[in-house]
Amino acid sequence: MERITINPVTRLEGHGKIDIFLDDRGDVKDAFFQVTELRGFERFCVGRPAEEMPRIVPNICGVCPTPHNLASLGALDAIYGVVPPPTAALVRRLQYDANCIEDHYIHFFFLAGPDFVVGPEAHPAERNILGLISKAGVDVGKKVIEVRKRTREIIQMIAGKPAHPEGGLPGGLSRPIPECERPRIIETADLCVDFAQYALQLFKHMVLANDAYLDSMLSNTYNLQTCYMGMVDDDYRQAYYGGMLRVVDPNGKELALFDPCAYAEHIAERVEPWTYIKLTYLRKLGWRGMTEGDTTSLYRVGPLARYNVAGGMSTPLAQKEHEQMTAVLGKPAHNTLAYHWARLVEALQAAEDMQRISRDPLLTGTDIRNMNYAFTGRGVGCVEAPRGVLIHDYETDAQGLMRKLNLVVATQHNAAPIGLSVKKAAQDFIRGGEVREGLLNMTEMAFRAYDPCLGCATHTLLGETPMKISIRDHRGTVVKTLERS
Repeated sequence: MERITINPVTRLEGHGKIDIFLDDRGDVKDAFFQVTELRGFERFCVGRPAEEMPRIVPNICGVCPTPHNLASLGALDAIYGVVPPPTAALVRRLQYDANCIEDHYIHFFFLAGPDFVVGPEAHPAERNILGLISKAGVDVGKKVIEVRKRTREIIQMIAGKPAHPEGGLPGGLSRPIPECERPRIIETADLCVDFAQYALQLFKHMVLANDAYLDSMLSNTYNLQTCYMGMVDDDYRQAYYGGMLRVVDPNGKELALFDPCAYAEHIAERVEPWTYIKLTYLRKLGWRGMTEGDTTSLYRVGPLARYNVAGGMSTPLAQKEHEQMTAVLGKPAHNTLAYHWARLVEALQAAEDMQRISRDPLLTGTDIRNMNYAFTGRGVGCVEAPRGVLIHDYETDAQGLMRKLNLVVATQHNAAPIGLSVKKAAQDFIRGGEVREGLLNMTEMAFRAYDPCLGCATHTLLGETPMKISIRDHRGTVVKTLERS
């Protein structure tokens, strides 16, 4: 059996590989998306004071540290039995919005966009952010950089550092936002709303208006029928912080609606021998294998999942975009490449929410911490990271030292569906032994839509980024090797 290995896969956070197995006809018999790093945070955090966790866990990932910071703070609030004051809750939400905007644009413009704007089969040297800028214009690059710079300034203002924020304490914040900073926040929020609308128009012009790209989005190749999980508010609108988790089946029927602290009753984790990432599935349905369709127990999280579980968006401009998306895709939408569209709509909602918060009188209040503790020793924090549902589950001893923790990150929820998506794309693109770089990239596009963060899902002390693709004949003999040291 011939085996094709893509190692490492490209344009994602972390390190992984894809193994593709061909039968005697040169068609794809099987494919595996493998995470090759070893996770360690759940072990070496044991014994640390619980209040250190919001400072430690942002170091899990330099791309999505704010969600880890906020999920950790949510767990600490529960451990200490406190509810943050309104100003503290508002500032935390501002931090979330700033990260959501920054993160979504990093993914679209730097990682996924080149596949559409430059072309999925363009030369690899052109299929990157520089190639995207050459096609879309230098102004696009300048705007992306400015938005990212400004949103990171807000995170730094709130939490000390943009890359690994350390702000937040049980029951609130360590410092207030001074009133003199409000004009800059308002200016940044207005800039982000304008750019979000621009980014959506760019997507419609360069992707939706391109028949080939639209056909790809709507094709069966990039279609996977699973269940979906996402956070909603009391009105079933998309929520990212402080809502309930909703699960729907592949037909859109509600399977569950629950408080995140009850996640273990609904989510089960599973270990497979071929990957270091733990797979998840719906506990009440039981493990039914790596399958899609009406009988699957697999579910997806992230922008497309949030689109499917929610009745709409919580801000007016994003709601209009949501309605346009529904008119094209319907609900539930199983189109994996539509993750990108949903991601841009979410960035608009986050920008509108930032705009609202920036003008709220409570933003610069001084009542920022509730210290009326009622220690419980157990807490679950949950936020919608840009990639999907993020859960931090902490248990401490009587002295408040970490005794046990479980982190269930978005890429874990998506791990099995990513594997299925990769296999489905490989089976459609690689036939008769024809293996060329463009086809392998279109296979990688199946996982890239999820914006997986393997740094969040798994960890290793030492890592390298070589690339080696081995092509074997049906006897397993290597017939060709492509290698990058």
